[in-house]
Amino acid sequence: MLATAEREVAALQRRYLADVQLHLRDAIADSESGFFGLLRYHLGWEDANGKPVSESTGKALRPVLCLAACDLAGGDWQKALPAAAALELVHNFSLIHDDIQDQDVTRRGRPTLWSITGVAPALAAGNAMRVIADQVAASLTSRGFTAELVVQACNELTLRYLEMIEGQYLDVSFEQADDVTTEQYVDMIGRKTGALIENAMYLGALLATGEQAKAQAFGGVGRALGLAFQIRDDYLGVWGDPGSTGKPVGSDIQRKKKSLPVVYLFEHATQADRVWLDKAYAEAEVSGLNVERVLGLLGDLGASAYVQQQAELHAQGALATAAGLGLSTEARVLLNSMAEFFVTRDK
Repeated sequence: MLATAEREVAALQRRYLADVQLHLRDAIADSESGFFGLLRYHLGWEDANGKPVSESTGKALRPVLCLAACDLAGGDWQKALPAAAALELVHNFSLIHDDIQDQDVTRRGRPTLWSITGVAPALAAGNAMRVIADQVAASLTSRGFTAELVVQACNELTLRYLEMIEGQYLDVSFEQADDVTTEQYVDMIGRKTGALIENAMYLGALLATGEQAKAQAFGGVGRALGLAFQIRDDYLGVWGDPGSTGKPVGSDIQRKKKSLPVVYLFEHATQADRVWLDKAYAEAEVSGLNVERVLGLLGDLGASAYVQQQAELHAQGALATAAGLGLSTEARVLLNSMAEFFVTRDK
């Protein structure tokens, strides 16, 4: 089933992403100052010296979901390209800032932007990426949409990426928190990851139909898919193959990230283990030997099966919401494949 899901997602990427990339390149125009070169470096188009390269540009799932939703709702996906490009720019703005906050020095197999430019230039580049996203979204007026509909789309995009920023704040603050409940965790990832994926499907359906109710229903599918995606990400952050994820085993634990496996462990540990966990997590970071013990405790609790089950439950929730959209059999099969990909991917 995974191979089928991967093929379906790859087919969507082939269908849409070349046009999305062209739209992005138009938005990130040449600049004599070289400032936009920072953005092009982060997007994988140039090396650190400004020379064109062919690097991985990521999965681009948000623009894919936006354009697929437009297709599924009966719209012309090419008219929605500015929305898809804006979503990818907002996502990449968040990645630039996330790398600074997390002090990550690699992304997609090469140095992160801040690690080669310093924090201040990278912050400015992230801010610029977000502003350009707003400009690109506003250009929907040139695609024949009414000003009223474009304002509605832009307003919703702004609300959702504000929610995304709130989620990132909560994620960082949880690293220093003594207790984080599962409910708090789900609220955080609903903001950090779910909000923009919700917005992707919302915008696609809104631009296809002009109907708020239809857009909100598609958005509900996206929100649930976002939860499934992030929980699977948490799974991979602990038990994923480093060769696929690019992360060392236990790196999220070492950095004290309150991902779902760790939240589950803190909630279900014995009293003695909880005392030890509180002491281990009081340090600046969890040491190597302590990471091994945390992994052992997670294994004793069967945490990997629990986390994967939670991802699958949210994916099933997305499909249950989609069942009320009146989609064709072909469209439902496509959504099933996308949901399967979200919870079985290995990177």
